[in-house]
Amino acid sequence: MERRGGRAAYRWGATVVASTAALAVLVPTSSAQAASGPSGITARGAYLLDSGANKQLWAKDADTKRQMASTTKIMTAVVVLDTKKVNLNKQVTIKKEYRDYVAKEGASTADLKVGDKVTVRQLLYGLMLPSGCDAAYALADTFGSGSTMAARKKSFITKMNDRAKALGLKNTKYDSFDGISAKGSNYTTPRDMAKLARHAIGNSAFKTVVKAQSTKQKATNGRTYTWYNTNKLLGSYQGTFGIKTGTGTAAGPCLVFATTKGKRTVVGVILNDGNRYADAKKMLDWSFKTKTKVAWRALPSSAQQD
Repeated sequence: MERRGGRAAYRWGATVVASTAALAVLVPTSSAQAASGPSGITARGAYLLDSGANKQLWAKDADTKRQMASTTKIMTAVVVLDTKKVNLNKQVTIKKEYRDYVAKEGASTADLKVGDKVTVRQLLYGLMLPSGCDAAYALADTFGSGSTMAARKKSFITKMNDRAKALGLKNTKYDSFDGISAKGSNYTTPRDMAKLARHAIGNSAFKTVVKAQSTKQKATNGRTYTWYNTNKLLGSYQGTFGIKTGTGTAAGPCLVFATTKGKRTVVGVILNDGNRYADAKKMLDWSFKTKTKVAWRALPSSAQQD
């Protein structure tokens, strides 16, 4: 999640809560839709997409705008990976500002050390597995344009919104490179998020990163970083290979996931759901017409929680 442990997710306050309520103008789920889908899903918004056929399987409030917390980082990765002739082996020096940012926000972190040099590819692991807001900052600072850090951050967020428009995400807006939204203007819908996720998993580098349950990465000075994937579906529900968790005060617990059985891949989205993993299992079982026994993968106590 964007803030560590049991702390309140951000200093949003009542204004943002109100703005989120204003965003959530509900689009009622039809009775036919509800009757033909998985039962007992408690998510405020949810979506199931047959990725190969690009066909909706089931949805709940598919076009209701909601905050998305760290699932924002899917677009952060997409902007980087969709950059023309992107060099994933380019080295990035970790700045003090990245660490100061996560400390100030109490944010989830890859615990990057000032002065270390890591590659863009390694930053993507730090972004997507432990949900590192410091890694997100480093990527925004590297791939944004401008003579100052503030300008580069703003530029990167503009690129996120431009990419959303190019992908046809009509009800999505970003005001953050990592999901920490100062004004609550960082939102999507289940339908848009599923569309983004389908695009993202078409990139082999992205898919390689998000399917890793853990990774060890070495900086150029030899320091080893060990990161664990916060997505508990990985290693628990057979065939799952991603994608991203997120938790915030206004957003609630969120989960974007993808699972392949046989030749069929299903992408799922859950927004604001305290039972996200159990509901994801129900959604996948319904999609594949199966009943799967699951022993949930436990994260080490040292791992980030999101």
